[in-house]
Amino acid sequence: MGRSRFVVAALCALLLALAPLHRAHAAVHPYSSAFKTRDMPVTGGTQYVRVGGKGPAVLLLHGFGDTGDMWQPLADRLVKDHLVIVPDLRGMGLSSHPEAGYEKVAQARDLAAILDALKVKDVQLVTHDIGNMVGYALAVQFPERVSKWVIMDAPLPGLGSWDKQITNPKTWHFNFRGPDVERLVAGRERILLDRFYNDLSADPARIDEQTRDHYAALYARPGAIHDAFSGQFGAFAQDAKDNQALFAQKGKLKMPVLAIGGDHSYGANMQAEIGSVAENVEGGVINASGHWIMEEQPEQAMQMIEAFLRK
Repeated sequence: MGRSRFVVAALCALLLALAPLHRAHAAVHPYSSAFKTRDMPVTGGTQYVRVGGKGPAVLLLHGFGDTGDMWQPLADRLVKDHLVIVPDLRGMGLSSHPEAGYEKVAQARDLAAILDALKVKDVQLVTHDIGNMVGYALAVQFPERVSKWVIMDAPLPGLGSWDKQITNPKTWHFNFRGPDVERLVAGRERILLDRFYNDLSADPARIDEQTRDHYAALYARPGAIHDAFSGQFGAFAQDAKDNQALFAQKGKLKMPVLAIGGDHSYGANMQAEIGSVAENVEGGVINASGHWIMEEQPEQAMQMIEAFLRK
């Protein structure tokens, strides 16, 4: 009888230990058949773009550690009554790997050209992480083309609290680049990404194994780590100068903005962060989430985003 109790207790302890794994629901799924993909010409290469639906246009921009695949749950909701456009950023995912052109103002001009090719006049913009930086460059250079903006959980180079953020030990990777770094990371992309998923999430178990393997494989593609670190991150110093110049010239953005932060990350501070560059900003906080909002709490995020876009 005592042995039975011990076995039951041990099994209960094991199940409790494994419980966070069962809470994970961030698996990456294919886009629905409503979407078609295109390799669209941009400066010096091509950009992989998913396009689907009809109606008001929505442009979804991802960041580091993800690709446009992160937006699939939201895109498949919006595609019922929107034209949804989801690129992989320059040098990331299935886009090509040009050696130059990673300044965010240049990437924004490429996106404007993509919108022209799709005959899209303006978009509602939804961005995360580095996508925020490209999104700001689009909104400040072409304000008539962005009717609303949802920005999630990352600052903008040269603006707001940027100078404080770049001295934060958690942003060590902003200057992690070069041939030795690339040799060190080669074959260890999953280990690298795990560091970001684990350290920047509220509960690492919410980012499941399939998701981690999916993105590790994409970041193991030739040129991907080089373009992320030496390209996207390497351009931050120039991005800061460009943003400061554009802000001095054009002032605060006028379109409505929803600034979302995870409660274990930027939280309510995102509203003040973006309030430094935009006039009409409301805030939103995602509970039980760190930086990886669409992986950690997709339902909360999608409800908040959809409510704002449909106002």
